[in-house]
Amino acid sequence: MARKPSRSRTSKTKAARLAPRPIGSDRQRSIGAFMQLLAEKPIERIGLGEIANRAGVSLSRLREEFDSTLAILAAQMKEIDRAVLDGADPAMAKEPPRDRLFDVLMRRLEALALYKNAVRSLRRSAMCNPGLALALNRLTVRSMRWMLTAAGINTSGTKGAIRAQGLALVFAQVLRVWGDDDDPGLARTMAELDRALTRGQSWSRLLDDLCAVIPTPPHRRRRRSRDDEDDATVAA
Repeated sequence: MARKPSRSRTSKTKAARLAPRPIGSDRQRSIGAFMQLLAEKPIERIGLGEIANRAGVSLSRLREEFDSTLAILAAQMKEIDRAVLDGADPAMAKEPPRDRLFDVLMRRLEALALYKNAVRSLRRSAMCNPGLALALNRLTVRSMRWMLTAAGINTSGTKGAIRAQGLALVFAQVLRVWGDDDDPGLARTMAELDRALTRGQSWSRLLDDLCAVIPTPPHRRRRRSRDDEDDATVAA
């Protein structure tokens, strides 16, 4: 006797069939299709052919735009970056750096709201896949550099790289709370972000203090002296 499909499998199949086809250019449709599929299943079970079919593009067009599913994810994160940067509030320019960063990261969460199920799916997969977790960290650090820059916080040099990595870890923790926060006002999420930024602010001060007491390497001092001499020559 033929087995009936389980209710969960049937509902997922029906949901996939009813999912609206993404709109826009081939690239935008491919990203939209990938995010739809990611909300339905783990990233490791999403095939490129399935993405092309959902997006309504040929495999050759998909290949022309992307190398892999991670490349599609990177493109989607870049779109989120742009949405946050485009939504900058000029009124925040006079606020303290911490408040500016809070505003930037809340705008990022607002931009991610449509993809909450996809983000949850991605987090679950990353918890079981160290390689995926490392790849996601690299992508997140790159985005966090832009978020820090949007908040008017310097990201140059080693200190900037450490700041971006620290903020990536902070944002990952906030995403965990955000994923379970069904309050339209995101009260729990905002409280967690506020606490995380307070901890990060203390850590950043410690980093500044450490950098102040660590002596400059001799070769750096020599180069700085030569630069000072060159500047003096130019000024003369």
